[in-house]
Amino acid sequence: MQERDIRGEIEQELTKIEKQEQVRILLAVESGSRAWGFASPDSDYDVRFIYLRRPEDYLRLEEQKDVIEWQLDQVLDINGWDLRKALIQFHRGNATLFEWSNSPIVYRSTGLWEQIYGEARSCFSRKAAVCHYYGTAKSTYMGYLQEAQVKYKKYFYALRPLLACRYIEQYGNIPPVPFAKLLKQDMPPQLRQEIDLLLERKKVTEEKDKNPQIPAIQVFIAQELERQKALGDAMEDDRRRDWEGLNSLFCRVLQTEGL
Repeated sequence: MQERDIRGEIEQELTKIEKQEQVRILLAVESGSRAWGFASPDSDYDVRFIYLRRPEDYLRLEEQKDVIEWQLDQVLDINGWDLRKALIQFHRGNATLFEWSNSPIVYRSTGLWEQIYGEARSCFSRKAAVCHYYGTAKSTYMGYLQEAQVKYKKYFYALRPLLACRYIEQYGNIPPVPFAKLLKQDMPPQLRQEIDLLLERKKVTEEKDKNPQIPAIQVFIAQELERQKALGDAMEDDRRRDWEGLNSLFCRVLQTEGL
């Protein structure tokens, strides 16, 4: 199936979501390997969106669900978060939400979302992000990269978060989403060469295929995990404490929508 057909199908599903769930989608993006730039030939499409309910729904006494799990099959994985949930997660410095907000593949966006993210991005926490990326890399390394034969895609699921940590360490800011941009950092020539070769293999390798470990990459991951653990432990907790800004932002959004 061609890319343009997939985009059309995704747009149709987003429209169905709005009608059936009575919500307004503020942002819809690609997440995961396609956004990162190392999708396999059989990778699915991970669509993530942020939605806003009718203003009066936020005043209801009964609890409202804050996620929409719309579709999960071999091609499409579509789910989204309520704006209120998203703002709470911004307050916690949720690194995944910052990735959605900066995805290079955007299916839908709105001027309202640009205003929301323009203010919410100040919630970025270096410590929260480093801890998140370290945890992702470690779980991948321990769970999938210990055997003699490994799935090459798993290397990227360890390399990318570790390079994101290095970016935060160097620049103190939100790391870019595409893997190619993270690769612009300084690294040993042999490691860079092995990663470039791995990227080429990845383009023609099915996700389920296993191949021999790559020693240079294995060593880098192991050493960087140890270094990043120490870095994260030593960082001061810079997560946002006050709620005033986000509360005001949420109130302005509801007022804009007619509450």
